[in-house]
Amino acid sequence: MRPSGRDLSEMRAVSIETGVSKHAEGSCLIRIGDTQVLCTASLEERVPPFLKGAGQGWVTAEYGMLPRSTSSRMRREAQAGKQGGRTIEIQRLIGRSLRAGVDRQALGERQITVDCDVIQADGGTRCAAITGGWVALRMAVNRLMKAGDIKMDPLVSPVAAVSCGIYAGQPLLDLDYAEDSEAGVDGNFILRGDGQIIEVQMSAEGATFSRAQMGTLMDLAEKGVGELVAAQQAALA
Repeated sequence: MRPSGRDLSEMRAVSIETGVSKHAEGSCLIRIGDTQVLCTASLEERVPPFLKGAGQGWVTAEYGMLPRSTSSRMRREAQAGKQGGRTIEIQRLIGRSLRAGVDRQALGERQITVDCDVIQADGGTRCAAITGGWVALRMAVNRLMKAGDIKMDPLVSPVAAVSCGIYAGQPLLDLDYAEDSEAGVDGNFILRGDGQIIEVQMSAEGATFSRAQMGTLMDLAEKGVGELVAAQQAALA
């Protein structure tokens, strides 16, 4: 039995509310169980210096957790004067995951920055950020297309992510904090809507895992990502 009472292959409740920021070109608030992440996409008609004149666009991301997004208050990273290693690793993951679903030549020489701010954390924040970040990105690109600034849709496929792991010897889909903190094996699976794999992060947190178990987790991830992509499409309809 899972601490949450869910079936082994059951996602938490997912909701995606779009248009939550009047200033951003794209925005949403994604809720997966008790995890809540605000995602905004900001458009700039410029690219980083290393891409100037290359005829390609760029998608990047920033990630952060509000001080009271967790059970006890965290110190703001701005107070420390630098970002922590975990934050840097997660925002790089979000950026490269979103870029895997983008035709950067079709985007043209412009940059879209996706900001993901965790309001409340209960496991799977990076996965929620990627899933919600794609919705915000989709909205920003829709605005470009509606304005006639680009002729071809640069988004080749939705991008979504889900956590899977082994808890008490059982493979689970979409771990919440209680499960994640005690899982023997923990993994994050980032996939495109067309089934292509972008990235898999798996580690033995207290127990090793077999190739067969990894295959089972991959099957669970494909199921979960399919449900997340459906939620993305419904939110954008």
